[in-house]
Amino acid sequence: MIELNQVTKMYGNVVGVNDLKVNLESGAYGLIGPNGSGKTTLINLLIGHFRPTLGTVRVFGKNPIRHRTILRDIGLCPASDVLYPNVSAYEWVKYLVRLHGISRRESRVLAEQALEIVGMSDAMHRPMGTYSLGMRQRTKIAQAIAHQPSLLILDEPYNGLDPVGRADMTAVLKAWTGQGRGLLFASHVLQEIEAVTSSFLLIYGGRLLANGTADEIESILADTPQQVRVIGPDAARLVRHLADVPWVDSLSLSAGRTELKVSLRDPGAFYRQLPHWIRSESLSIERLQASNGNLEALFESLLKHHRGETP
Repeated sequence: MIELNQVTKMYGNVVGVNDLKVNLESGAYGLIGPNGSGKTTLINLLIGHFRPTLGTVRVFGKNPIRHRTILRDIGLCPASDVLYPNVSAYEWVKYLVRLHGISRRESRVLAEQALEIVGMSDAMHRPMGTYSLGMRQRTKIAQAIAHQPSLLILDEPYNGLDPVGRADMTAVLKAWTGQGRGLLFASHVLQEIEAVTSSFLLIYGGRLLANGTADEIESILADTPQQVRVIGPDAARLVRHLADVPWVDSLSLSAGRTELKVSLRDPGAFYRQLPHWIRSESLSIERLQASNGNLEALFESLLKHHRGETP
């Protein structure tokens, strides 16, 4: 479905994405990374809006810059708000479907179907300038799916949606992937993607740090140095177990002695030993927070691993 071969995109002296290499079979993937990580640049490369400075991009085996007809197979929901205030959702979606070379009659049917799928049937003939942010977001998703593409690319699609809207869109996307269609879901919120797919691409600083299923990425993290916070009344009692252990780089206790920060060279060894210590001494530990509880910390850790800066 997608093939990136050592792809780099430069903006003058600024690196947008750096040496991306990945092959994705047809399926659903989450593109996860903080704001500014390179997600939107990668999407623009996939739709042929940007030309790579180095490397090659292929979507369904074709160069999206040379073969513009490939856009018939791609549906894009951009992060930006691109709606027209004096035009109805129905007219706008129908017009965009027509741009793919689909007949007027079929375009009307496809536009109505897409707007119904996203819950916009009742309001689709109103001017979009009267819509809430959530309604505009639903309309953007409708235009992305209306021409029934083989690959749906979503850039922060849940922006502006309330909890009900998010649940509705999650159901729509699950149904979409259940039909065997491709999906690339870009977000900086891990939980949004996890509700739809368990396959991830982690991007940070323009680099692809890891890709695979949630279990595969967890196995990578198990071998990646992390900082862990142990919180509870008996946190300080763990110090004697950790003080001379070779896979612990540093220890730090809070003033109240209820929070212990541990820098780990081998997190897997720590997680194997901790339950035994808690159980054998009946320790009261309320919470354990690893770096993967903080997305920025997770990416920083993987970036060091990627650069070979960790043991």
